[in-house]
Amino acid sequence: MAEQERTQQDPVTQHAQPEFPEQDQPHPGWTGPMDPPPDHGEESYRGAGRLEGRKTVITGGDSGIGRAVALAFAREGADVLFTYLPEEADDARETSRLVEDAGRKAVAVSCDIREEDNCRALVERAVAEFGRIDVLVNNAAFQMSQPDGIEAITTEQFDRVMRTNLYGMFWLTKFAVPHIPKGGSVINSTSVQAYKPSPHLLDYAMTKGAIVTFTQGLAQMLAERGIRVNAVAPGPVWTPLIPATMPDTAEFGKQSPLGRPAQPAELAPAYVYLASQEASFVTAEILNATGGTPLP
Repeated sequence: MAEQERTQQDPVTQHAQPEFPEQDQPHPGWTGPMDPPPDHGEESYRGAGRLEGRKTVITGGDSGIGRAVALAFAREGADVLFTYLPEEADDARETSRLVEDAGRKAVAVSCDIREEDNCRALVERAVAEFGRIDVLVNNAAFQMSQPDGIEAITTEQFDRVMRTNLYGMFWLTKFAVPHIPKGGSVINSTSVQAYKPSPHLLDYAMTKGAIVTFTQGLAQMLAERGIRVNAVAPGPVWTPLIPATMPDTAEFGKQSPLGRPAQPAELAPAYVYLASQEASFVTAEILNATGGTPLP
């Protein structure tokens, strides 16, 4: 981190606090128009070689938490293959630049993980590029707020949420595991919504609860193979998904005890830790980063 950012800071005032300007974007959302701009650690994250030589795959790496994790992994010494949607190509180019500026290989792959064949092809691409997968980060997700109740959740929306958040994660993990060596790991992105579901995010919250169960079950299944499986459960985080899917951005994150949303840069160290050798005895764990909201 820059010297002034290495000093102890008040977490309440460390980053921008609501009220934010009201803003709305079509899905999937982009980084550029966001006000305030998200912090992915561009000026603050300093690596220490924790992931030197690792080969990593991150879904949804074009922006938000995925970009922050890609940047942190690269600065820790890892090569990064990440996915993005075709509409997110501009954001994906910026993530690639950040990884390459760290001196690591960046492979950006346009991929809709809702289709099994796409997931299989993605793993094959990663193996062709890297020879193996040391860390798989299942981060891509879809949500859409529906404040008018369960009746407003269409089958099309429900199917998209399930296939993006669960089917894609399942397929990618299934295809990747044979290429993950002993000492490798899988890291899933779950959410505070898994434990404290917001009614207007009912279908999304369902999937995040399922990810917790998947993580804990798979960790036991893969333990004898020397592969660790963990998850990170963020609270509110300021990413393009928010102005693209939420009706009220002005107050976003104010409900957390710290009174603000996290910036993506604040989540990345959790993924680095879980991917690193420092977490060698940590598996089946859900690392909560909620800004003070207590979780089980």
